[in-house]
Amino acid sequence: MTRRGWELSPADDNLVSMDDVVIEVNGLRRSYREFEAVRGISLRIRRGELFALLGTNGAGKTTTIEVLEGLQPATAGRVRVLGLDPVQDRYALRPRTGVMLQHGGFTGALTVRETVEIWRSLTVRPQTTAEVLDLVDLGGRRNVAVEQLSGGEGRRLELALAVLGRPEVLFLDEPTAGMDPASRRRTWDVVRELQRGGTTILLTTHYLEEAEVLADRVAIMRRGSIVATGAPEDVVRTLPARISFRPPATDALPDLPHAARLVEGDRVSYESRQLQTDLTRLLEWASAGNIRLTSLSARPATLEDVFLDIAADHDPTDRYAESEAAR
Repeated sequence: MTRRGWELSPADDNLVSMDDVVIEVNGLRRSYREFEAVRGISLRIRRGELFALLGTNGAGKTTTIEVLEGLQPATAGRVRVLGLDPVQDRYALRPRTGVMLQHGGFTGALTVRETVEIWRSLTVRPQTTAEVLDLVDLGGRRNVAVEQLSGGEGRRLELALAVLGRPEVLFLDEPTAGMDPASRRRTWDVVRELQRGGTTILLTTHYLEEAEVLADRVAIMRRGSIVATGAPEDVVRTLPARISFRPPATDALPDLPHAARLVEGDRVSYESRQLQTDLTRLLEWASAGNIRLTSLSARPATLEDVFLDIAADHDPTDRYAESEAAR
């Protein structure tokens, strides 16, 4: 359902001004000779939103990002970033965007401070060296040679360079790869701070927890197409919750009203559409029969569960059709 200048999102029923759309992709296709890496995807990303683009290796997400960054032209379709064509308007767009690649390249003999200052000389309206290093918690490492940084520190330096020019749109490609858990969470804090400051962020990551924690919306790609998109909690609800335990010393097992029962090796599992109701019924059954449920586990589905389900060989499009809201 659309109105002039507005779009009604089927995912959340919110009216979104088209003036707030920062990244717009309509029918994007990208081919390499006979191979079509991206197959007609469409999406819209709003100003100040953190959008995670997910997919297995070869799903087409890297190609999509490279088209948005202006590194590759689209074979077909329309792409706009801040209202500009990423290829034709690259020189006008580049100062307004920041890019953190999965693999950066630095001169290892330079110090952290020297590296930032070289990039500052090439950047329009840059932050000061102190500001950007403090942002990524590298102020105390400014005089250390880049080659002496840990893997996580090196990634934080790459993030510092990506945000040096106060970008309106920030592309983050696997920003926490190689980081320990503590460094990863510090980086999450930086990303949240950038978003609070109004930066629109497009994130790719193989850490599904990262997308679930940070993203306002996610899109999952498979074989060049977007097969699920929406708020993480909406996408996750396409799969049932799971209750599991070790089989008790009885042949009788309860039928739960909203769950399908599975017996998998040494565990009994229920896939439940109403976790609280089914779990209550199970516990009441166990209590009435004085049955001890060992290794009892009950949890909703996660984004990782959805990702793995989509990555499986079966066609996932029917299951995820209701969550799809590419815009």
